Amino acid sequence: MLKARLQAALAVPVAASVALAVHLCLPNNELPPEARLYSQLLGIILGAGIAAAVVQFLWPALRQWMQNMCPIFAAAISALCFWELITADWHWLPLPYFPGPAAVLQSMVGDRALLFDSTWHSLLLLLSGYVLGVVVALITGVCIGWSARMRYWGMPLLKVVGPIPATAWIPLAMVVSPSAMFSAVGLIALAVWFPVTMLTISGIANTRASYLDVARTLGAGRWYLIFRVAIPAAMPSIFVGLFMGLGTSFLTLVVAETVGVKSGLGWYVSWAQGWAEYGKVFAALIIMAAFFSTIMTLLFKVRDRVLGWQKGMIKW
Repeated sequence: MLKARLQAALAVPVAASVALAVHLCLPNNELPPEARLYSQLLGIILGAGIAAAVVQFLWPALRQWMQNMCPIFAAAISALCFWELITADWHWLPLPYFPGPAAVLQSMVGDRALLFDSTWHSLLLLLSGYVLGVVVALITGVCIGWSARMRYWGMPLLKVVGPIPATAWIPLAMVVSPSAMFSAVGLIALAVWFPVTMLTISGIANTRASYLDVARTLGAGRWYLIFRVAIPAAMPSIFVGLFMGLGTSFLTLVVAETVGVKSGLGWYVSWAQGWAEYGKVFAALIIMAAFFSTIMTLLFKVRDRVLGWQKGMIKW
């Protein structure tokens, strides 16, 4: 037990020490001497790891957390070290297309104002399209799933329009829409609409007949059956559609920003690639990963709160 604690406590400091030593000993560092942000970052990680290794013996909650997370952090730091070796030292990957982590960090810090502005515009665009798509999808999904007449007319439309990728509509959207912003919002909404609609239909249509029969026996009307019986029973299926729609919205967001919108992370990647600033490209990709993962995590938190009886069944 003590050995396992020591291994967990020393994993991050050892990995940070090796990464820092490799960085300082590189013969051909691509950054000027005054730009040492990466070495400072590794030094901070090393200091924090040593401090946490000492404190965790007095703090049981921190010790448990470190036993779970330190191997992952150590692996991530080791991956950064290997990344620097194969780019800045061994040159296995050609420059400038594959800069080292130090160059990416320098680009991220140096262009932080534009990156923050791009992230903010991407967030606004994503939320606008996603909320619009979810609202329309829930309405159409509930109508088609509940009404046989709506299902007769609605399912052919879903079968024809739904499988077409939202990005395939970009040429038409740019012609029909009055601005690139509106076309991007519409494309994201369309990408979200199909999976959420299909899963909502499935959840509503597969509501147990016994639930509806009991509610009718107690005098429930149509609207009560829809909003208090069918929709709550369909919530697990609806959340599956929300997750699928969120994934497709990320793809559509990036593509839409590269072809028309003059701001956002997708636009930033295209702009940086045009100027051969590949350090900025990788910086934007890292921010995209953190940005999209955070949004997905928040949706999981909402799911766990709404579907308390299924909490922990699907982890993120």
